[in-house]
Amino acid sequence: MSDVVAVRSPIVGTVVRVAVGPGDVVAEEGTIVVLESMKMEHPVRAPAAGRVRAVAVAVGQTVQAGDALAELEPTAFPAGVDSGSSVDDDEGSTRPELAELLARRAAISDEGRPGATARRHERGRRTARENIADLCDEGTFDETGSLVIAAQRGRRALTDLLERTPADGLVTGIGRVNGALFPPERSACAVLAYDYTVLAGTQGHMNHRKKDRLFELVERMRLPVVLFAEGGGGRPGDTDTTTVTGLDVMTFARFGRLSGLVPLVGVVAGYCFAGNAALLGCCDVIIATADANIGMGGPAMIEGGGLGTFAPGAIGPVAEQRANGVVDLVAEDEAHAVALAKRYLSYFQGAVDGWEAAEQSALRAVLPRNRLEVADMRAVAALLCDTGSVLELRPDFAPGMITALARLEGRPVGVLANDSRHLAGAIDAPGADKAARFVQLCDAFDLPIVSLVDTPGFMVGPEAERTALVRHVSRMFVAGASVTVPWCAVVVRRAYGLGAQAMAGGSLMAPLVTLAWPSGELGGMGLEGAVELGFRRELEAVDDPAERQALFDKLVQAAYDHGRAMNVASVFEVDEVIDPAETRARLAATLDAGPAPPYWRDRPRKRPNVDTW
Repeated sequence: MSDVVAVRSPIVGTVVRVAVGPGDVVAEEGTIVVLESMKMEHPVRAPAAGRVRAVAVAVGQTVQAGDALAELEPTAFPAGVDSGSSVDDDEGSTRPELAELLARRAAISDEGRPGATARRHERGRRTARENIADLCDEGTFDETGSLVIAAQRGRRALTDLLERTPADGLVTGIGRVNGALFPPERSACAVLAYDYTVLAGTQGHMNHRKKDRLFELVERMRLPVVLFAEGGGGRPGDTDTTTVTGLDVMTFARFGRLSGLVPLVGVVAGYCFAGNAALLGCCDVIIATADANIGMGGPAMIEGGGLGTFAPGAIGPVAEQRANGVVDLVAEDEAHAVALAKRYLSYFQGAVDGWEAAEQSALRAVLPRNRLEVADMRAVAALLCDTGSVLELRPDFAPGMITALARLEGRPVGVLANDSRHLAGAIDAPGADKAARFVQLCDAFDLPIVSLVDTPGFMVGPEAERTALVRHVSRMFVAGASVTVPWCAVVVRRAYGLGAQAMAGGSLMAPLVTLAWPSGELGGMGLEGAVELGFRRELEAVDDPAERQALFDKLVQAAYDHGRAMNVASVFEVDEVIDPAETRARLAATLDAGPAPPYWRDRPRKRPNVDTW
């Protein structure tokens, strides 16, 4: 009997199938008996090939661990004989449950919804998944919640919901953006895109749950967010809930809490109203196509409020929203919008290699020789920064204040500058708001600030004061005093009064370095105004207009000589007067001299939020 192998039970269980009988030949690992234990089936397999000598159990019998189930006489397993294996006969077939999943995935894809996709394309739009595929590196987007359907099972057939409400109208997941430039820990990005082909991109019960889950992960993982916000706001038709008002939903609180913690990018094409617009407005930057419409209330809400009947295209067109500061960047179409989103995100993903720069001697000639002629500060920034790296935000709003993201020797920086072509570069209330908010953005995500100063100061006059100027301009002092990122100021031309101090974070001695070009002129207020006020009696005492003008010009020249950058530097109110061609090198050296700020994901939250305005 020494050549008999006993097959014993490895567990306690009940025999539900006996796969072999006496005399059968079984291969090694062939199934002998199937036991059921704790509602799971456990095949007991042959330890070696052999002929079954005896079977010791029957179906329905309960066995203990170690009990004998069968006896085998070891023997070679002949070819062509059934092994008794429990593997399905058709090993190449797809399991039914996997086939069901693959079919569902195919059905919710753009290819599986040819009618909806075609209608989208006929309108010149892309689908939600097309935008995501363009944004994320190929093959990196992992979708979550794709099998979700609208909470309307109480009023619609399941087959209808599966066909018409895939993902409940919101595609969510995590992918990588700009992965060719940055490692995975810096290119990972959360993405959510409303699908306008599903219930007009409205916010439903289930897609609120999807957003809440994604925002929770974003907070835990510190991921940037890109939101494609096209859609119609809240959805009243969901029935599978106990909700009465929906005002207890946490989506907006959770998304608002992400401000200042992670970069938030909003992209919109087409109509974006109500709840969709509220999420969009929480974003750090809003990128909109030229034909988009953005409003806190859509046509139905306006009409319901008794305020009249309006077509969607009449509500919040980009032509208005770009001028009033709601929209930061205007795109030609969705492809351009996605390209802008990727470019914007790159500044918050770190430094890059392979930069180029213009010949810096060109900065010597960038200003007009006439000190009273307006200058193009955008040309200054373009020459100073890495070639092609300047991305101006909100260019159509408060045009006297330039706010831009750029790179300096590959390093991302924020650029503040005055545009003398608007109000002579004076800082008005909108300009102060624009600057203060931009400073917060840079500080929240560790971007050094480079300020290019050419301002006569804050705007003055009764009309200016009616805009609540006192409160608005003071935002620049409060924001500037609160930052911890490196700040460098360059007095390109005029630096007068409180406005000049605000452009330097509150004082010419507040930045890490305050440089001035030889063209710089500084003072407590504009030269001409200072002469008119300070020498009013002397000027009024001269009757002859020509003589009075000559005296005025003489006094202005004296004031200019006194406030010239060279003279100001002699009493050390600026750090240095430099050749304009040296500016880039001096700024880079200053930023290199200090410790590199930590990457924003590697440190605790710095600011409670970034102002939405």
